[in-house]
Amino acid sequence: MAQSKQIKSGRKLRSSYVTTTISIALVLFLLGIIGLLSLNAQKLSQYVKENIGFTVLIKDNAREAEVKRLEKLLTTSPFIKQTEYVDKERAAAELTEELGEDFVDFLGYNPLLSSIEVKLFADYAHPDSIATVEAVIMDFPQVKEVLYQKNLIHLVHQNVQRIALILGVFALMLLLIAIALINNTIRLSVYSKRFLIRTMQLVGATKGFIRQPFLMTSILHGLVGATLAIVLLAGLVYYTSHELAGVIGFQNMDLILILFGIVIVSGVLITLVSTYIAVNKYLNLRTDDLYF
Repeated sequence: MAQSKQIKSGRKLRSSYVTTTISIALVLFLLGIIGLLSLNAQKLSQYVKENIGFTVLIKDNAREAEVKRLEKLLTTSPFIKQTEYVDKERAAAELTEELGEDFVDFLGYNPLLSSIEVKLFADYAHPDSIATVEAVIMDFPQVKEVLYQKNLIHLVHQNVQRIALILGVFALMLLLIAIALINNTIRLSVYSKRFLIRTMQLVGATKGFIRQPFLMTSILHGLVGATLAIVLLAGLVYYTSHELAGVIGFQNMDLILILFGIVIVSGVLITLVSTYIAVNKYLNLRTDDLYF
């Protein structure tokens, strides 16, 4: 009879451990998904910003050597990612292809100007920086005009900020929910052992001695839960990298590894702190309060 009770108790204990670990893993998995979305939102934002360029129109009387020198200066500037020189003939050919007819033959001359297509680094692709870059470029005597869509740049900048704010708020809310869920799961686990804690106190065990195995178990739960979450996240990234090529994947391994590290640290810290608080609660309870 006693052996049967011991077996049932062991099964309940293992079931409690498994339930706690799975709960932690699922919550950390959700946190990891938010991290992946944030990483890819940043990558998408950078991609959009670095593909918003502007056109530097060159004066018709500028010499080719001067234009080449200007292009080289722009290319070596710290705020410019890339440049591409488009001469008058190429510009005319591209416009003819778009229009479907040769406008040069119709007009009798080529009215287009040579230009340099410029794309900025993402850090400089917002309205204030672009205005500063425009002023710098306009100082060159070979430059006639700088053309870009100001409204589009303002719109992109505002939307990027709005999306970043929404993701940040959502991540914070999910983090608070995750902490609450893990904390409740651990509190229930410790609650089931409250009489064991009191028995250890009655035989003279110190608070530190009683607390230690609970804390060690919580670290193990956090590590195992984080490992399961990382496996799920890796599977999700592997799947989506095939289904949505270029949108999400392992291209930036450093950031992915940092995210996995954050998942592990978060799992251990949340479980450790929650366990410490829960155990302390029952260490300081009176015997009569243990039944409520």
